[in-house]
Formats: sequence, structure tokens, C-alpha cells
Amino acid sequence: MYGAQHLHEFGGLPAVDFQHTGAEGSRPAADAAAWRVSVEPYGDDDRDRPWADEFADFLGTVDPAGVKALIIGQWGEAYEENSSVPIDLVIAAADRLTSLEAVFVGDLEAEQAEITWIEQSDVTALLTAFPGLTEFGVRGGTDLVFPPTKHERLRSLTIQAGGLPAQVVRGVIDSELPALERLDLWLGVSAYGGDTEVADLAPLLSGTRFPRLHHLGLRNSEVQNEIAAALASAPVVAQLRTLDLSNGTLGDEGAAALLEGQPLTHLEVLDLHHHFLTEAMEQRVRSSLEPHGVRVDLSERNEPWDNRGAEGRYTAVSE
Repeated sequence: MYGAQHLHEFGGLPAVDFQHTGAEGSRPAADAAAWRVSVEPYGDDDRDRPWADEFADFLGTVDPAGVKALIIGQWGEAYEENSSVPIDLVIAAADRLTSLEAVFVGDLEAEQAEITWIEQSDVTALLTAFPGLTEFGVRGGTDLVFPPTKHERLRSLTIQAGGLPAQVVRGVIDSELPALERLDLWLGVSAYGGDTEVADLAPLLSGTRFPRLHHLGLRNSEVQNEIAAALASAPVVAQLRTLDLSNGTLGDEGAAALLEGQPLTHLEVLDLHHHFLTEAMEQRVRSSLEPHGVRVDLSERNEPWDNRGAEGRYTAVSE
């Protein structure tokens, strides 16, 4: 499977690697970039350079009071050191990062660490330390901790995983996030800890948890058909503008359940890319929704492995 890629933008700003910026004249202004701070533990020049040293250089070079978006990249050998290492350092600098609005933890590509090798921790500590955050993202579900939390301003939450534990999903859903508008969860597969069941999603699907939610992504799941069937009658759908069921194992049965359920013609976007629909079902989805102005993404049609039918379907990101 192909892995997750480096962020190209975050928080509405272009992603810039701090370690690759040059002299002051060529470096973006502090508030003009989403700054990715990372180290390369296998490089000739920066071998074993602690992330703490790189972050200290960042704070001393880029005006921390102007930084709006921060991307925590590779902090060492991510399968040995968990994300509490950089998280604690960022929290310790909270009194300097006074304009911070967006944080992403774990922006590693597969060449650096497979998504399931990224050792996470209790990432909600960042939400507590930065009450002004409006966007928050995490990559990696291994040892990820997300207890129910309260945050007044968070508008966008993304968790990308090859296997997202049900306890994390329940923690997110049980959180008090009154401003949340966008929720994107990569649920993953059971072989890598993705044990979320449709029943765990029930409070979210009821539409009562996040009244301002208009974008919902329940993606990269091996139970994509079951999720689609649940959404066919889920009250939350009525408040959405964008529904994203991409990167999973969606087949004709899941797509049919969606079309035969409540109307979807109010949506602006239905994203189903990386799917296992037949051409006939693709056409049925398009003819049902596109005349109503719904933008439907049906790119990346796949065939099951070894002609094994539904058992041979696979998510876009697993290991």
C-alpha cells in the first residue's frame, strides 16, 4: 500500500521545511508558512541530532510570536521514541508561540516510518496548552491516546491511521468541541489496531455531538460498506456539505445503500475515491447525484486482490 505523503499545506498556509530554509532574505515570514520542524536520524550531516536542538534553532530563528501553523515532522526514530518528546517541547514554548492556530503531529512519509510505526502519545495535551488552536492533525494510531477533552475554538480535527483504536474514536466523539466544522478519521484495518465498529460511531451519526459539523470523513476503513449503510439513515448527513468515504473497501453494496437511503442531493461533494465499485454502479452514482450539482469523486477504481471478491479488497493505507 502507498503511505501517507508529506503535507503540502496546513492551516491554509504552504508547508515549509525549517531545516531547508536559508538566509533571512530567503526565509518566509513567520506567519506566511506552516513550519515543519524535523530531523533526519539517518542523514550524514544531522545524524542523531535531537529534535530539541532543531526546535530550539527554530524558535531562535523564526519569530515564535508570529508562527500560526506548526508541523511536527520526524523527531527521531519514531518507532522507538513516542510523540511526547516533541509535544512536551512545544508545550514548554507555549508562552512564546502566542499566535499558534494549527498543529500537526507526525508528518512522516512511509520512507521515514510506516504509518503504524509512528509511536504517538496523549496528543490532547496540545489542545489543553493551546486554547487558541483552530486546526489539529495527527498521523499514526499506535499508542495514540485521545481522552474526551474540551476545546472551545477547534474547527478542524484530522486523525490519520492505518488502524485507529475504538477507544480513540470514542474519545473524539465524547469530546466537547462546539466549534468543530470538519472531522476526518482514517479508521484503518483490524490487523493494525483498527477495531472501531459502526456501533462506536453511533453518537456521531446521530448528529447531536457536533452541531456545526459540515464535513465528515470516515475514511480508509475495511468496514466501509457497513459505514455507508449506517450513513444511509444517519441524521448527521442532513447537516453535511461534504461526505468523504474514500480510501476504503467500498463496493457496490455500500454505494447502493447510500443511494437507497436518505437524499444526498444537498451535498456539495461526495468523495468515494479509491473504491471497488463496478462501472455500472459508478454510472448509477453519477446519474443520481451529479445532475443535482453534487461533485462526485470516483477516481481510483480498484480490483480485489487475486480475484477474491469482497475478501480481496484493501484500504489505501494500512501498514
